[in-house]
Amino acid sequence: MHKRSYIKKLVLSPMFSLLILFAAIVIFFSIASKGIFINPKNLFNILSALAVPALLTAGVSFLMISGKLDLSTGANGTLCAILLAWLLQNGMHLALALPLTLGLGAVLGLFNSVLVNELLFQPFIATLASSSIMTGFIYVVADKKSVDITNHVLEYIGAGLLFGYVPISVIISLALMIVSGIILHNTKFGRQIYLVGGNAKAAMLSGINPKKLSYKLFAICGVFSSMAGITLSARLHAATIAGITNARFQGITAAVLGGISFGGGSGGMGGAFVGLLVLSGFNNGMTVLGMQQYWRDVASGALLLFALSLDIFRTRQQMKTVA
Repeated sequence: MHKRSYIKKLVLSPMFSLLILFAAIVIFFSIASKGIFINPKNLFNILSALAVPALLTAGVSFLMISGKLDLSTGANGTLCAILLAWLLQNGMHLALALPLTLGLGAVLGLFNSVLVNELLFQPFIATLASSSIMTGFIYVVADKKSVDITNHVLEYIGAGLLFGYVPISVIISLALMIVSGIILHNTKFGRQIYLVGGNAKAAMLSGINPKKLSYKLFAICGVFSSMAGITLSARLHAATIAGITNARFQGITAAVLGGISFGGGSGGMGGAFVGLLVLSGFNNGMTVLGMQQYWRDVASGALLLFALSLDIFRTRQQMKTVA
């Protein structure tokens, strides 16, 4: 009886349904592409493409579990990458330029937190507005053109391979996701994030300061965004104006698919990683099939709607369970 209830719980879990969805995506695109999708070279492309969205997913997951949201991650990462490239071109050593750039990511995250916590703007509106401001500064700093990166260390991080097969950038990104998962589930800081996301008032009564925690999480998200932008620029050997600006929804989509609710208080990095695999496999499959960009945009929007619908369904199921 106990075994049967465990199997039922497993089958009804978000992770199980997500793995089924991932398997369906692999089977569909493998058949539709006549095996090209599961070709070793294409699987390598899928693996290589994980680095940037993995960093965005990790950063935004912390915030979403606490009940907040950041739509400026793409603009943040792009601006930081351009600043880093500009500093390196003007003679600054990487050992100084990199911390300064990551620090800028944190400061931009703190700016969002001020808008949310002090001016009481909704996170959606606040971060959308700050994203527009950051985009303006991108054009000012870059002077409407790409900025080349010729640093060997960054080039190795962005395009280097371990044992000639595994991208260094992916190893670093997934390692940071694992560390983030450990922090969420095995530390006092992580438990505070879940408590605030689940019930901010109850968290305050237990001695937690939600506002102070929010500042920390926005700053962490900003640093992850900065790393994502730098990673892409290192791979391309240049910081472009577009950068990761259009990737802001990738982290959110992967997180929601993985079971992290917009309402906060639930989900984790394990589910977010599987959500990331679903998103990456889906995007790559559309590319392999040769779909036009506008159809890829339609399909990506549909996947985001599916993720949002899934989040609403999970929230209603949880409310029924509580009732």
